[in-house]
Amino acid sequence: MENAYRIRLAALGIFLLAVVAVGTWLVRRNEAAEAASWGLSFPREGECPVGNASKEELAEQGAVFVGDTTRKVLYLTFDAGYENGHTAQILDVLKKHQVPAAFFVVGPYIRQNPELVRRMAEEGHIVGNHSWHHWDMDRIGDRATFNKELSDVEEAYRAAVGKEMPKYYRPPRGIYAEANLDMARDLGYRTVFWSLAYVDWKQDAQPSREEAFEKLLGRVHNGAIVLLHSTSQTNAEILDELLTRWEELGYSFEGIDTLFSEAQTAHNS
Repeated sequence: MENAYRIRLAALGIFLLAVVAVGTWLVRRNEAAEAASWGLSFPREGECPVGNASKEELAEQGAVFVGDTTRKVLYLTFDAGYENGHTAQILDVLKKHQVPAAFFVVGPYIRQNPELVRRMAEEGHIVGNHSWHHWDMDRIGDRATFNKELSDVEEAYRAAVGKEMPKYYRPPRGIYAEANLDMARDLGYRTVFWSLAYVDWKQDAQPSREEAFEKLLGRVHNGAIVLLHSTSQTNAEILDELLTRWEELGYSFEGIDTLFSEAQTAHNS
C-alpha cells in the first residue's frame, strides 16, 4: 500500500511539473508573439516603406512611423544614448536651417549634459523620452517598472530644464511589445517610430559620406520620420549639406508634434 501511494504521489508530482512547464512555455510563446523589433522594407526607393505594423494599427496605440505622405515634408529625429561631442555642431546646423527636430534622450544623458538639453529646449526642439536605462522594453511586463523607466527621465528633465517633459516616447532600438505601447499611451505618451534610417550608430564603423547620402537621399519620401543618431560623426559632418539637398528636392520640415494632429484629423475624417 505504502509503495503504491508513493508511486501515485510521484506520478502526481511529475504531472504537476509538466503542467507548469507547458504553462511557462505558453506564456513565453505569447510574449514572444506580442514582442517586436521595429523594421522596414523598401519595395521602391523614394516611396514610403512598409513597416511591420501598419499606420492604422499603430494609431490604435497612439503611435506613428510616418507622417503625411501626400506632402513633401520631413520630420527629423535624433536618438541620444550618450554624448560624444557632436550634438553642439548638430544644433548649430539645425539653427542655421531653422529646422525643428526631436531628440530622444535617456535619463543619464540629461544628468550628464543638462546644458545641451536646455539648449535643445530653448531652441525650439522637442526632447523626447528614450527610457532611463535603454533596456529592451519588451522584457518589461509590469506597469510599475515601465512607468518608472519613463517617469525617472521626466524628473531629470524637470530638474535640468525647469519644465515638464513633452510626452513623446521612442522605444530603445525600436524593440517593443504591444503592451508597452498601451502602457505608454496610458501615461499620456505618443510613440514615435521611423520610416527612414541607416546604420549610423557603430562608432568603430562609421558610414562614409557616400554611403550616408546614398541611403538618406535615395530612400527619402513624403512624410518621412527620419531617425539619426547624434553620436554619429558622419551625421554631424554631412548634416548641413544633407539638409540643403533635401531642401533642394523640395522638402520642408515640421516638428513631430504635428504628426499627431495630422493623425487625429485623418482619424476623424
